[in-house]
Amino acid sequence: MIPLAQEIAVRVDDLSYRYPDGHQALIGIDLVVRRGESVAIMGPNGAGKSTLMLHLNGILQGDGRVEILGTEVNKKNLGRVRETVGLVFQDPDDQLFSPTVREDVAFGPLNQRLSPELVNQSVERALEWVGMEGSENRSPHHMSFGEKKRVSLATVLSMGPEILVLDEPVANLDPRGRRELIELIGSFDVTKLIVTHDLEMARDICGRAVIIDRGRIVADGRVGPILGDVGLLSRSGLI
Repeated sequence: MIPLAQEIAVRVDDLSYRYPDGHQALIGIDLVVRRGESVAIMGPNGAGKSTLMLHLNGILQGDGRVEILGTEVNKKNLGRVRETVGLVFQDPDDQLFSPTVREDVAFGPLNQRLSPELVNQSVERALEWVGMEGSENRSPHHMSFGEKKRVSLATVLSMGPEILVLDEPVANLDPRGRRELIELIGSFDVTKLIVTHDLEMARDICGRAVIIDRGRIVADGRVGPILGDVGLLSRSGLI
């Protein structure tokens, strides 16, 4: 058995993806993320970052192979994969669709066929983690953007994922909301892949940075040296 610290959480082998309109979004992506790592996925707009993230729980399926904790991402295994990988979209309105916060956060646990008691516990725990306890009966559609971000994160945490995939989690937040969410995300003891343009967030949370440009990985290594390479950041549209 591979030691826990070395266990592979995410393996992507020679992944390519072309959208129906002909745009080639990913070209031969190879990536290994070990359990417990926090990895910043960075690059210019349109580089393919979000497309890659959507492959990690099977929303998109391209040419190549994606494995989550040794399980191939395919139609047969989607249920198992989506319980393991919690994907939080950039826009919380893409994640929240129920009349109340409780219904949104309970949606995942209900689909896991948990007992009513365990569903309630999962909802309460997730909302407490994100600092939104007591909001169960509120309408998410009447909340501030920052509150929606927290609730959308809770909808994923309620399922107990082993891997968190977050797409621009602090985009469009005010300075206080940004700081608080960075601290919150950094506190989660799970494998994290974070799509972000926020260099400070990457330095604070992640030990590793992967830069994607025009569908290819152009840099992969320790976050300090990569974010200290001014030429690389400039070529990649990050400064």
